[in-house]
Amino acid sequence: MNKHNKLSILLVEDNQRIAESVIQHFTQKGHVVDYASSAETALNLLEQSRFDLMILDLMLPGMDGLTFCKQAREQNNYVIPVLMLTAKDAIDDIVQGFNHGADDYLTKPFAMQELEVRVVALSRRHMLNTQYLIELGELQIDRRALTVKRQGRIVECSRMGYNILKYLAEAYPRVVTRSELIQTLWGDNETESDALRTHMYQLRLCLDKPFTSPMLKTVHSVGFTLQNIE
Repeated sequence: MNKHNKLSILLVEDNQRIAESVIQHFTQKGHVVDYASSAETALNLLEQSRFDLMILDLMLPGMDGLTFCKQAREQNNYVIPVLMLTAKDAIDDIVQGFNHGADDYLTKPFAMQELEVRVVALSRRHMLNTQYLIELGELQIDRRALTVKRQGRIVECSRMGYNILKYLAEAYPRVVTRSELIQTLWGDNETESDALRTHMYQLRLCLDKPFTSPMLKTVHSVGFTLQNIE
């Protein structure tokens, strides 16, 4: 996304001080921010306007942020990327947020500059995700042809390997947790405990081994992400 592009942002936050700071920061950057202090008000705004992105606090009065996020996903006729703000940093709470439709998260307290970077990255990622082709540096994924190329060379990976790589690319630069990836790939169906490890090993063989630098990165005790994109 061009850094000069204006974003239309919906901010859902009941903390007045935080809301004012976010509005001031993004307005000064040339973006347009609509504000709701409750989920009910936000649902009304979503019916009236179309937004590029939503910043959502999970701890809201009345309808909580998780319930609102799920309802907003079900009611809207377009997909709006959601960055959730939360004071909770437990992996289970974060995964629950993703399962309800959020795309990224930031724990409080946060630096306004980091929020801006996350928002711009999420908006750019969403724009990429609405296209058939995902291009991240030397990696190219064609979601229509179901093919993967690296440095212009076809990467011969399994269907499960393709699904894993596509999900990591769509989530980039966010780290995808192991439990989130397992839920995405297998849902509620039981799978062997080492199944994900096996598929990640096979994906590394075809995506990384033939090249000089690895793209798959394991984040210890958390999950996986992509690296060496530039």
